[in-house]
Amino acid sequence: MDLDELISRLAVALGIGLLIGLERGWRRRGATPGSRAAGIRTFALSGLLGGVTAALAQALPKPEAAGAASLAIVLGVAFAAYSAVIALFARDENQAAGNFSATTAIAGMLTFALGAYALIGDMRIAAGAAVAATALLAAREELHGWVEQITWPELRSAVVLLAMTFIGLPILPDTPLGPFGGVNLREVWLIAIVLASVSFLGYAAVKYFGARRGLLLAAAAGGVASSTAVTIANARRAAAREGSPRLLAAGVAIASAVMFLRVIGIVAALKPDLLVLVAPALIAAAVTAVGFAIAWMTWQQGDRDAYHSVKFRNPFDLLSVVGFAVFLGVIIVLGRALGEAFGATGAVAGAIVVGLADVDAVTVSMVRLTPDTLSRAQAVIAILAAVASDTVSKIAIGAAIGRGWFAADLAVLASGCLAIGGAAAWLTFAFLAP
Repeated sequence: MDLDELISRLAVALGIGLLIGLERGWRRRGATPGSRAAGIRTFALSGLLGGVTAALAQALPKPEAAGAASLAIVLGVAFAAYSAVIALFARDENQAAGNFSATTAIAGMLTFALGAYALIGDMRIAAGAAVAATALLAAREELHGWVEQITWPELRSAVVLLAMTFIGLPILPDTPLGPFGGVNLREVWLIAIVLASVSFLGYAAVKYFGARRGLLLAAAAGGVASSTAVTIANARRAAAREGSPRLLAAGVAIASAVMFLRVIGIVAALKPDLLVLVAPALIAAAVTAVGFAIAWMTWQQGDRDAYHSVKFRNPFDLLSVVGFAVFLGVIIVLGRALGEAFGATGAVAGAIVVGLADVDAVTVSMVRLTPDTLSRAQAVIAILAAVASDTVSKIAIGAAIGRGWFAADLAVLASGCLAIGGAAAWLTFAFLAP
C-alpha cells in the first residue's frame, strides 16, 4: 500500500468516526461536559484508532504463510481491549444517568471495526455501513414508535413473508418437474410470495396512507407483479367487509391497467415489431380500466364513511395463499399440455389457460416463438387471448370470493375492458395485419 492510499484510507476511517460521533454528540448535546462516555471526539478517535491499528498490523514483519493469521490476532486483541474500555465507560455513564442501554458501547465497537475495515477492505463498504449505522442511530424515536404500534398479526405476517422469501425460495429446485415441461417449483413459490406480498402491501398502505390513497398505491404496486394477486386480496377483503366494495373494485381496475401496460412493456423490450398489433388493444383496455377506477372513486366522493370504514384485520392467510399458488401451477401444466398437443391452435388455447395464472410467461414464450413457430399474427392473438383470459378470471374471482357489489363491479370492469380492447384489436387487425 503506497502513502497516498494509506492517507486516503485513514481519512475514511476518521470520517467514519466523525459521522457516527456527530449523531452521538448531537443526541447528548445538552449533557454536562464530562458526563458522557463518548462524544464526537471520542468516536472520531475510535475510527482513526481502528484504522491505525489495522495499518500497524499490516506493517508488522511476519512470515508470509502466517500473514493473515497474525493480522487477525493483532486486530482481535486490539478490538477486545477497545471493547472492554468503551463498555466500562458506557456502564459508568448508564449508572450516573440511571439508564440501561448498550447503544454507546456497540456504536463505539462498530466505529473501531469499520475504521479497521477501511484500511484492509473496501472503503466504499466501510463508508456505506457507517452511513447506515448513523441512520439507524438517528431514527431511534421513529423506530421505537413504529415498534410500539405494530401488532402481533403484522409482525407474524412479516416474519412469515421473509421466511418464504429468504428461507423457502433458495432451497427450492429451479428446474421443471412433471410432464409437458413440468412446473418450476421456484416459480410457483414465487407466485405464493407475490400473493402474500400484495396482501401485506395493501394492509400496510391502508394503515399508513389511509383508505383512498392506500388502496390505490397498493393496487398500482401490486399490479406491477400480478393483477390477479390484487384481485384475490381485494376479493377476500370485500367478502370479509373490510372496506367499501367499490373502493376495492377501483383498486382492481388500477391493477388491471398496470397489467395491460406491463404486457406492452414486455413486448416492447423483446419484440418491438409486434407493438403495432399489440399496443392499440391494450392501451384501449388500460384507459377503460382507469376510467372505471376514476368513476368509482368519484362515486364514493360524497360518502366519506366509505374511506374511514376500511380496516384490514389480517395482512394475509398463508394456507390460502399457498393453496392458490398450487392451483395456478396445475393451470400452467394444463396450458402447456394443450400447446404441445395441438400446435399453433393449441398455443392459443394454452395461452388462454396459462393466462389465468401468468400473463407474463405467455407473453415471453409467444414472443420467443415468433417467427420460427408462430407468425406475428398468431403470436399477437395468443398474447391478447392470455390477457383476455386474465381479465375474465377477475369475474370468476369476484363471484367466487368477493360476491355482492364487488363481483358486479368486476363484471362491469372486465366486460368494458374486453369490449373496448376487443374493438381496438379488431380495427388493428382489419387495417394493419399482413
